[in-house]
Amino acid sequence: MSDNATIPSALHALTRRQFTAAAGAGALAASIGLPARSARAATPLKLGVLLPRSGHLALIGQACQRGAEIGLPMLRDLGYTIELMNADTESNPDVGRTQAEKLIREGAHMLMGCFDSATTLAVAGVAEQKGIPFVVNIAAEPKLTEQGFKYTFRNFPSAGMLGKGGLLLYKDMFAASGVTPKTAVLLHINDSFGMGMLAGINALMPKLDLPFQIVETIAYDPKARDLSIEVAKAKAAKADFVMTVTRLNDAILLVREMVKQQVDTMGITSPGSPGMYDKQFLKALGKYADFCSVNIPWFDPKQDMAGVLQKTFEKAYPDESCDLNVGFSFEGVLIAADAHKRAGSTDAAALTEALRATNLANRVMLGGAIKFEANGQNMNLKSAVVQNLGGKPTVVLPTESAEAKLVFPAPAFKSRG
Repeated sequence: MSDNATIPSALHALTRRQFTAAAGAGALAASIGLPARSARAATPLKLGVLLPRSGHLALIGQACQRGAEIGLPMLRDLGYTIELMNADTESNPDVGRTQAEKLIREGAHMLMGCFDSATTLAVAGVAEQKGIPFVVNIAAEPKLTEQGFKYTFRNFPSAGMLGKGGLLLYKDMFAASGVTPKTAVLLHINDSFGMGMLAGINALMPKLDLPFQIVETIAYDPKARDLSIEVAKAKAAKADFVMTVTRLNDAILLVREMVKQQVDTMGITSPGSPGMYDKQFLKALGKYADFCSVNIPWFDPKQDMAGVLQKTFEKAYPDESCDLNVGFSFEGVLIAADAHKRAGSTDAAALTEALRATNLANRVMLGGAIKFEANGQNMNLKSAVVQNLGGKPTVVLPTESAEAKLVFPAPAFKSRG
């Protein structure tokens, strides 16, 4: 599927087979220790879902859309009443702003989105202006919870949180492997997310007493079609390992070029960014995708709800990736539905107050109960080392959540099967 492809119409309404698979998860209530509830709010919540379902972020936006829709039968089984109003931001902040205003005019009681930070910030401005609550499923821009927005609630780490959690996990990686690199080269995208991550990394590196130093920092456009020059610079740095901050398409291009130029280091790893755990990345690169790792928030293997969601998703979309895009988008809908049920109203003020009082222990992602600080940030989020092993993103750290052992250093490209 190309970046310019629009989302398949099947994603706007689950097919009978997909609905049956999801409805089969009706045992969710029992499996997570909650009774199925028959009481429902009289007026369903109309949730405006804004995602980049076309443009250069289309693949990830479509993954988020699947995550938003796949859990609807599960949530309805738990007594939640919610309807999605879907809009395509086209990977463009201006379009996202316009679509948010359109959804509100058409009756959306709450907004959810938008994956990319620039668009999410634009929509947060609309939500603030209109007094409509906005749940952020994925976006790391620090300004979202630093500008005093009253209606924005983020269930995702800020760039600083991502950076700190991801960087600290390097110590655990080196301790687990018994190998400690001394140098790294950092390749990062130059969009809002990438620059926010860079700022966080630069600010945190001196404070965290990490055993390595970044000897070269190389920025590039996430829309670039050729990264040969950037990879050549990385190779010339002769660093022990490669750190990346990517999106999906450029991650594929980057690693493919590293294979071409035989840039063999101890490993390719990200302190917290999308791309390398995506099924499209795995499909495109095959054996060369293995051993790449990302330090990111991920599904909690100990949460029954996570297992039910993953099984439901895999039945409905066997060829797609059930990753954090799916998990956080599902949780975005869950948060909105839960606030609506507790508020017993679709009034914006009541919904906003209900969001402030959110306390969801039953969830799908790693971390404690979903709760929002006064600035709208959920601080109960935790990162894991997720490494591609055998063509599958696998939790290898922390030890208590690990599904396999970390492989570090990684085998050289030319020695792989």
